Amino acid sequence: MEMDYNLMDLSTNTEAEDSSEFKDIEGTDVKDMRLEAEAVVNDVLFAVSNMFVSKSLSCAEDVAYINVETRERNRYCLELTEAGLRVVGYAFDQVDENVQNPYHETVYSLLDSVSPAYREAFGNALLQRLEALKNDGQS
Repeated sequence: MEMDYNLMDLSTNTEAEDSSEFKDIEGTDVKDMRLEAEAVVNDVLFAVSNMFVSKSLSCAEDVAYINVETRERNRYCLELTEAGLRVVGYAFDQVDENVQNPYHETVYSLLDSVSPAYREAFGNALLQRLEALKNDGQS
């Protein structure tokens, strides 16, 4: 089952919307992929063993790299571009030009495809959040 939604969408936290991460010199909208990568990490860190933006691989306006270790202890290097996210290596800070994996529109979809434990953790967190909302509505 592919999950293309964000658990945090259920909350009222809109800090990301207020940031100025989409500006460039000419005034047109350009995403800074490093900031985008940090947001990706913050969204799903609760459901993986380890995840961080690579400090070894250079980030630019159009590309960033994220290292992730799933709860199954599998390590991946992810590439984040306007096309989406894809696995580019099977170790931290590793980009293997021979790896040809498809792009995923969201980090949720990518992790759902490589980590059953992520899927379970996400589902459990969603249930807990819904239960909390239900309890808040009854008080």
